[in-house]
Amino acid sequence: MRRLFPKKGVIKRLLTIARRRNGEEEEGLPGNGVSLPPDGHSPEKPTWRCFSYEEILHSTRGFHQDNLVGRGGYAEVYRGILQDGREIAVKRLTRASPEGQKQKDFLVELGTVAHVCHPNVSTLVGCCIDCGLYLVFQFSSHGSLSSLLHDERAHPPPWELRYKIAVGVAAGLRYLHEGCRRRIIHRDIKASNVLLTADFTPQISDFGLASWLPSQWTHRTAAAIEGTPGYLAPEYFTRGVVDEKTDVFAFGVLLLEILSGKKPVDGAHRSLLSWARPLLREGATAELVDSRLADGSYDKDQLYRLAFASSLCIRARAARRPSMSEVLDLLAGGEASLERWKPPAEEDDEEEDGDEEDELWELDEHEDCDSPVFSLSSAASS
Repeated sequence: MRRLFPKKGVIKRLLTIARRRNGEEEEGLPGNGVSLPPDGHSPEKPTWRCFSYEEILHSTRGFHQDNLVGRGGYAEVYRGILQDGREIAVKRLTRASPEGQKQKDFLVELGTVAHVCHPNVSTLVGCCIDCGLYLVFQFSSHGSLSSLLHDERAHPPPWELRYKIAVGVAAGLRYLHEGCRRRIIHRDIKASNVLLTADFTPQISDFGLASWLPSQWTHRTAAAIEGTPGYLAPEYFTRGVVDEKTDVFAFGVLLLEILSGKKPVDGAHRSLLSWARPLLREGATAELVDSRLADGSYDKDQLYRLAFASSLCIRARAARRPSMSEVLDLLAGGEASLERWKPPAEEDDEEEDGDEEDELWELDEHEDCDSPVFSLSSAASS
């Protein structure tokens, strides 16, 4: 079998990255002025190393099918055990593309995940560039949030765990948007890309579609629309516009998924947004709760905050969505007032006149939930 190796130029670039991580601080690593994670501890510099192919092969038992834990459009993920006993997840790039493009995709993802370090973001252990391209992460023993919510053989997660996961993902996204020197837009926030550690700490994973966003740029435009149906923001789906609010919209859908236990698009192609928006407008938050949870098993104030945050995040106009700092503040007990988030009068006038974006997204699943009925009192009484 022919053994494929990356070009020498690629290897040189990778080794340069490795040397930098052992010396001076690389641009993109957490530094002064970084927002602290919720526990108050400063993010530490990430540490990772280059593995040999033999180490990767041995840890996964030759990429045995029994160790295959995930497969996507661009990669396969295998569980492995290193000689020191540590469990790892080996991501093997399988994208059918010219070798040069595959190397570019690999370097882009490595250049992103190598510079992040936060409790709610997957930790890079290392990489391998021998006989293919591989990224090595810490293994998440409880799988993905998608499995936790939708596995019919498992017990539904309790309310306390759902809220913990929602807050943790919000903290991870805030770090990516505001805690790194370079803003990172994930572009594929969804339940299957949230992994759960041994103590069910949520970690954002899979940076295959992630983009750097320079500080002087308001957004970037994607040539190809990639992502997962049900999570795509209107401006991204129609015009390819990518910025922090792209992730905010997807997070709003994820909150509804955590609340309801429903998939963004079910087997009958029914939209979670279409189902949830009327309930959000009416303030019927109790009806959003997963039917598998017993009555009274959830905290009403937390339920309201999750529902209110999701209604803000899924607004059709990106400018009217909150930042992840504002979302995290809301989930942590900050002011949850509809008046605070009411659009300016001039924006109301613009909406009455209508514009191209509203015409494109006039379907009810993309309407805003700004009804005055949606208030704390109505939520608590429902």
